[in-house]
Amino acid sequence: MQVFERTSNLKIKVLSLSQNLGRMARKKKRNPRIESLEIVKYAAEGKGLGYYEDKVVFVANVIPGDVVEAQVSKKRKNYYEAFPVQFLAYSEDRVAAFCEHFGVCGGCKWQNLPYEKQLAAKEQEVLDNLGRIGKVDIEEILPIKGAAEQEFYRNKLEFTFSADRWLTKEEVESGKDIEQEPALGFHVPRFFDKVVDIQKCFLQPEPSNPIRNAIREYALERNLSFFHLREQQGFLRTLIIRTASTGEVMVILSLFHEDKEEREALLDMLVEKFPMITSLNYVINEKKNDTITDQEIICYKGQPYIEEEMEGLRFRIGPKSFYQTNSAQAYELYKVVRDFSGLTGKEIVYDLYTGTGTIANFV
Repeated sequence: MQVFERTSNLKIKVLSLSQNLGRMARKKKRNPRIESLEIVKYAAEGKGLGYYEDKVVFVANVIPGDVVEAQVSKKRKNYYEAFPVQFLAYSEDRVAAFCEHFGVCGGCKWQNLPYEKQLAAKEQEVLDNLGRIGKVDIEEILPIKGAAEQEFYRNKLEFTFSADRWLTKEEVESGKDIEQEPALGFHVPRFFDKVVDIQKCFLQPEPSNPIRNAIREYALERNLSFFHLREQQGFLRTLIIRTASTGEVMVILSLFHEDKEEREALLDMLVEKFPMITSLNYVINEKKNDTITDQEIICYKGQPYIEEEMEGLRFRIGPKSFYQTNSAQAYELYKVVRDFSGLTGKEIVYDLYTGTGTIANFV
């Protein structure tokens, strides 16, 4: 368990596990530690499931076949939640994750599992939910149609600026005092105010990584302040990047307050370094939360939208538009919908709760 204290000289002091457990023990009874727990199946949210005495135990960052020493973090009447303290044996299904941030940022939960195993687990979860929970009798089910690409497939990512960078396991175990540094990346799961500094993400195609890294480097050089969520102060707040198969790129920079000189200098840097950006936008968000759906988004350069193409149809996607995040897989999904619907061209199609109207136009 990692716990950090801010000292008077603005450094981070890493508390040992024994110090932290001592503090917890004074407050409440310590949760049990399970010396040996075999993970036997998958559970929701990418977790593994094991059994301890008469309880179901949900464990993060494990797969079936793993045997772990587990620390219970939450106790409920019929189940426990836990995290692995030590791996006693690894599953034969494990593969090496290709991302250096895997296991920390939470963006990808099953990189250590072959894709065909992931699909099988998801299919079984759907069947369990329909049968055991929904009481729906399923006589036949078609197999999941897997994606052709497992890397660089998303068309939208949102990154967060934070004054408090999440420390890596190696940094924590070093026992050294570590200088306070900002971060630009993803929120750590279950820690709303902590952000993992992302160097390379395998979710979105280029130029997503170069754009994000250039903004971070520029901000650090210019000493621009990163947002501090708890203290509600700082200049840079969030960064949204949208890409399309047409090659068009949208960038939306969210700022906590207006600073015309610094804002224009930053946006002009992006214009100069990344001419492939076809829609460059910014928003001033002075609220306590990061949502911008109710904010005015201003187009600084280019068009206030990008366009995506699908079978000759072109869809305009604005900063607030919903579009399936995997464009190629959305195309496969819509083809299945079209085949199953068996439309003749004479029907009226209602696309309820639509985003950009892709399904109705496609079928």
